[in-house]
Amino acid sequence: MSERTLGFLISPSHVSRRMAAWGMVALAASLAACGGSSDNASSNAGATATLAVLETTDLHFNVRSYDYFKLAEDKSYGFERTATLVRAARKEFANTLLVDNGDTIQGTALADYEATISPIPCTQQLSMYKAMGALGFDAGTLGNHEFNYGLPFLNQVLGGGLDVDGVDPSKKCAGAGYPAVLANVYSNKTKKPLVQPYTLLERTLVAKGTDGKEVKLPIKIGVIGFTTPGIMNWDKRYLEGKVYTEGAVESANKYVPELRAKGADIVVALLHGGLDSAAYSATMENPGLYLSKVAGIDAMVMGHQHGVFPDTAATPSFNLAGVDHKAGTINGVPAVMASSWGKALGVVQLALQWDGSKWVVNKSASKSELRNIQNKNAAGATVTVDADPAIAPLIETQHQAAIKYVKTPIGQTDFRMSTLFADVGDPGAIQIVNQAQQAYVAAYIKASLPQYAQLPVLSVSAPFKSGFQGGADYTDVAVGPLAINNAADLYLYPNTVYAVKVNGGDIKNWLEAAAKRFNQIDPAKTTEQQLISTFPGYNFDMFTTADMQYEIDVTQPVGSRIKNLTYLGKPIDAAQEFVIATNNYRATSGKSFIDKLDGSGTIWASPDANRDVVIDYIRKNPAVTRAASGAAKSWRFAKATVAGPVVFSSGANALSVAQAAGLGNVSLLAADDGSGKGTSKYGIDLSK
Repeated sequence: MSERTLGFLISPSHVSRRMAAWGMVALAASLAACGGSSDNASSNAGATATLAVLETTDLHFNVRSYDYFKLAEDKSYGFERTATLVRAARKEFANTLLVDNGDTIQGTALADYEATISPIPCTQQLSMYKAMGALGFDAGTLGNHEFNYGLPFLNQVLGGGLDVDGVDPSKKCAGAGYPAVLANVYSNKTKKPLVQPYTLLERTLVAKGTDGKEVKLPIKIGVIGFTTPGIMNWDKRYLEGKVYTEGAVESANKYVPELRAKGADIVVALLHGGLDSAAYSATMENPGLYLSKVAGIDAMVMGHQHGVFPDTAATPSFNLAGVDHKAGTINGVPAVMASSWGKALGVVQLALQWDGSKWVVNKSASKSELRNIQNKNAAGATVTVDADPAIAPLIETQHQAAIKYVKTPIGQTDFRMSTLFADVGDPGAIQIVNQAQQAYVAAYIKASLPQYAQLPVLSVSAPFKSGFQGGADYTDVAVGPLAINNAADLYLYPNTVYAVKVNGGDIKNWLEAAAKRFNQIDPAKTTEQQLISTFPGYNFDMFTTADMQYEIDVTQPVGSRIKNLTYLGKPIDAAQEFVIATNNYRATSGKSFIDKLDGSGTIWASPDANRDVVIDYIRKNPAVTRAASGAAKSWRFAKATVAGPVVFSSGANALSVAQAAGLGNVSLLAADDGSGKGTSKYGIDLSK
């Protein structure tokens, strides 16, 4: 009779007993084996086994296949479907290790509801963790978004034990249900890791002896976690002076040998980060290329970038030296990155051989793959994995409470507020965000910062949802009543409002950086040219006011695209000072835009979320009209005659949205752009 083998956790000696105890909750969730004790180890030299490391990453609290913005099911994502893939993998492989790679507790209205609107009590698990508990995860790490709600909340949802200023480390709560590991974030108070850096799991593997018979042999699996150092900028208000970070490579070089010395047969690295070919630094956001080179790491799971690896597309992403999509390796190390929102399950099949005393990984015989919840059948139709019926009932009460909350009415709109064509000039879903931010900052300056009262206060925002996840990944608010869910659609992230002081020259450079959103267009080229680059839409900051006007010349190289920049109808004075309302993310980690966006230009770090500021603004101005809040175009493309077509993709068959926004230079070229993402191909005439 098959049963799950129990294991136990060995913690680093300097980590508290409370932290060590976190690992005990996952004892029953791991490697399947037949009952009884392990067979004689020394007599089974040459035995082989496969350990399937299963990864979820960037779930972002998407327990259900449900869009809380649109109040409708969306079968393209959801942990309830990933769970079905996990159960199938456990039937396929005798030995599995299920890990989560972070960005787990933030991302939906349900997450916000449980963290800030109706905070869960200490005795209650987060709905995300409760759902994950149905599968019994073995370990997980923390992503940058785990810090979005502050350290006291993180301490609670992890079960307690964070010994850091402002937090009660003795607090004992329900916890995650699996051991959290994180090696490169330290407490200022203790100078020790905020969370245990690793866990060492003792398991029993089902193996095949040299005689072909099944044998059971012990294994020690080290699991170590890393997150992006960007947390110190993005959640500075919560973390400054309380924690500090170390580079992933530095932490790995410290703790991987420690794991090996404690007997780890294999080491699995959980990196909440991805791949970047830039030179390594200790603050690198995506250091996967370099972490993979650390001696002693046998497998690596990645995330944060919401990308896929290995990528089977004809033109794969992450086309970098050392990255082998066919082999599924990074510098020879088997690796996966399982998209986001539960869209895929990462599977690393580690081929192991027993030498009589320990397991050795045969990396050349190991392989990596992604298993998607949606695939195309032979006829080209989309086939979706069924949801695990055990998941939804676990969170139904909280799910319905969140839906009730987001249905709270706050206003009404006379136009469709959308980011479908924000990339080509429609401010329909961005202007009201800028209006809300500008009014909020201006009122605060008038009341509390009189030294800046004479400076113009403006605002920038960006199309946070701009199609990266496919045709449904756009802000799209219908004509009619506005509720809280619509405001959450207008402002996706749990950022807070920041005000920065800049001058006219800074504004020019800021806009030049934002204009990286576009590829350089060659006017003489007769073949089709793609307008939109890989620069993320959420970085395409823009003004939406008649006061600030400018053109973007996409025929020019990056850094030389902003033309005819004016303020109040006159060329902007490079020395004139302004206050710009933005968000904490941009104000503190936007140095690649301008130097002052490293935090040094901030004059006010507000405690209020941008989303709440938008909600409050709509409540005070409930009749939202296109004329007042959706038609102010600060920018347009500089006119250019191009020999061939200039094209871009957006939501399917949405030309009427562009026309309603007055974008007469946009045309629909193909209802299906061939990407498989549910988007259409559009053309834009830059001469108009």
